Formats: sequence, structure tokens, C-alpha cells
Amino acid sequence: MDINILSEKIHHTLSTLRYGENPPELYEPIRYIMALGGKRIRPLLVLLSAKMYDNDIEKALLPAAAVEVFHNFTLMHDDIMDKAPLRRGQETVHEKWNANTAILSGDVMLVRAYELLLNVEQDKLARVLKMFSCTAAEVCEGQQLDMNFENRTQVSIQEYIHMITLKTAVLLGFSLELGAILQGAPDEDAENLRLFGNNVGIAFQLRDDLLDVYGDKDKFGKQVGGDILSDKKTFLMLTALEEANEQQRQTIIGWRDKTDESIAAEKVQAITGVYDQLNIRHQTEQHIDLYFQKALHHLDTIALPEENKATLRGLALQLMERDR
Repeated sequence: MDINILSEKIHHTLSTLRYGENPPELYEPIRYIMALGGKRIRPLLVLLSAKMYDNDIEKALLPAAAVEVFHNFTLMHDDIMDKAPLRRGQETVHEKWNANTAILSGDVMLVRAYELLLNVEQDKLARVLKMFSCTAAEVCEGQQLDMNFENRTQVSIQEYIHMITLKTAVLLGFSLELGAILQGAPDEDAENLRLFGNNVGIAFQLRDDLLDVYGDKDKFGKQVGGDILSDKKTFLMLTALEEANEQQRQTIIGWRDKTDESIAAEKVQAITGVYDQLNIRHQTEQHIDLYFQKALHHLDTIALPEENKATLRGLALQLMERDR
């Protein structure tokens, strides 16, 4: 059963979900955001993890859908907080309707995610619900920390790694742990899969930071230097601030808060120039590799035949090399 077949199963399952009908203003935004698509990586991780232990993954489909509904709930609310006009090239829910509707529709999505998890077998249900509640709270903590960082002049690299772990990585880890638990995998395996997902998630976000500055916009699909223009505290920016001499620091600080579009290219060039002087690209690549190797170590620790782990390993490699 290859990834394409699993993806088709996810798509079919999501297409059969019913969120509610009346009032339509509450439920139409949910159908809208869920129809925008995306890679569906999180439910795919649930199924890949489950498949490692049993090829019959039917009982994992609705729990996997729960993870995707929850993920889109977080996107809907994040877009409101970020005042984002577009999501996957289409109007965000709060732009197409309004912020209050988007908040309420998102709330219903969280409720529906819990309802979908009720399809977990009874002997595993309490454990899964407790894990999910913990993960959901951590994702919210990560979002709050990210917002806090916007108003702070100093953020450490360690704090940044903690933030992206919560905001991005823990849901990947939960997805993999969930699939293992659903199939009755040993607790040690479930834990290793969670840690595999967490470390892949951190590496994935660091690569995202890197590609924002050094990626090919035609391949990456977004404006190169966007994080620099918005003064976002990424791994690259924080590393540069830690290592910069006084002149380099003043260059970075001098460009902060300059948002005039007419000097956007100049701002990106100036900050990237400091990054180049400090060899920030290489340092970021080293950290990406560090976390990815940690992830692979946890996958290698699981005592299953390599063919059982090959598809998951291949997906992780594909995610990390998506710019090549």
C-alpha cells in the first residue's frame, strides 16, 4: 500500500465528513477551509505509523481525519491572528466571511475533532483523548509564544526551538504516536515515533526558515525574504544577532521596522549580506541535519523490519528535500 493509496483513503474519508447544516454561516466556512486541500501530512503520518504494525488501517482513518480537522482549526484561528488575506492561494475564512464567524466555525472544528476521536477503540480511548488534549494545548502555547516574541527585542535560540516544537512539531509527533497506539504497538515504539515526529518537525521548520531566505521562489512558492521584510525572529535572524559584531548588529537593527515596499529588495539584500558574512546558511543547515539525524535515530531504534519503516523514512526524506 503506497502513499498515493493512503492519500486517496484520507481524501475519501475527509469527503464523507459531515460537520452540520444550520445555520449555514457556521458550517459553510468549515467545508470551505477543508476543501482548500493541502498535503494532508498529519493524517498521512497517522496511517503510515499504523501501517508499520498492521496493513489493515481502516480503524485509523477517522482518528486520522480528526487530526486533519484539528490542524485546519488551528490554521483558521492563526489566519485571524496573523490578519492573513490568503490561505493556499484562496481567501482566508475571516476575509471571505468575517472574524467572528471564523472564530465560531473554528470552535466547531475543535468539537468535531474530539467527536471523530471517539471512534478509537474503548480500551485506548482515554489514553488518546488525554494525549490529544495535551498536544492541542501545546499547539496553543506555541502560538502564544510566537505572538509574544513579536513584542520582545530579545529571544534566545533555545526559546525559538521550544516555540516551534510546540507550534509545529508536537502535532506531527502526536500523529505518529496515535497511529502506533491504534494498532497496539509497544509503548516504547510509540514514544520513539513521537520523538521522530517532533525532531522532523523542528528540522522541517528550520528548513522553512532557510528557504525563505535562500530558496528558489519558483520552487518554494513564496516570496523569498518574506521573513526578513516582516522582521520575523527566525533561527537565521536570532543566530545572526547572537554572533554579529557591533557593525553587523547595527545593520540588522537599522533595518528593523522599515516596511516601505520601495526599499524591500534593499532590506533583504542588506540582511542577507550579514547572514552571508556570518555563514548563517551553513550553520542553519548543520542544525537541520542535527535534528533530522536525531529523528532517524528514533526511527532506527524501533525493532521492526526495515521494510515496515521504509515508506515513513522515504516521506521524511521527501519532506526535507522538497526544494531540490
